Amino acid sequence: MLEAAKIGEIFVTVTGDKNAIDLKHLRLMKDGVILANSGHFDCEINVAALKKLSPKPKTIRPFLEEYCLGKKRLYLLAEGRLVNLAAAEGHPAEVMDLSFADQALAAEYLVKNQGKLKPQVYVLPKRIDKEVARLKLKAMGWGLEKLTQQQKKYLISWQEGT
Repeated sequence: MLEAAKIGEIFVTVTGDKNAIDLKHLRLMKDGVILANSGHFDCEINVAALKKLSPKPKTIRPFLEEYCLGKKRLYLLAEGRLVNLAAAEGHPAEVMDLSFADQALAAEYLVKNQGKLKPQVYVLPKRIDKEVARLKLKAMGWGLEKLTQQQKKYLISWQEGT
């Protein structure tokens, strides 16, 4: 992300974790960058840090705010909330294919474990969800970064959010 922050023009987070775009990234971004979150609550982009850098954003149009950091301008869609729900009409195919892959592999898991599972609600085994994510990233020519300790803590606690 540190490398991408210097050269990217459009950033859409889909990590499900907090501060995927943090203060250090915001400071590196160039003028005119567009920021959006489509992954989880309104914590993937550190909007509080953005507001500290530019406390009086300008509303350009509905769901689009301009933050001035000196001569540099950053544009935030949907206040950092889920852009596909807050400022659009649902989930695009690129998101739905991940959901459908998880659903198909969950069904396969149930069939393979028939007779071994009690009648109750089960969480999809993390290895299945991680494999779907890994394959999607590989298909797109991308890789993974290591999580910070703060991000790891957030993912196992689910005490923040909404």
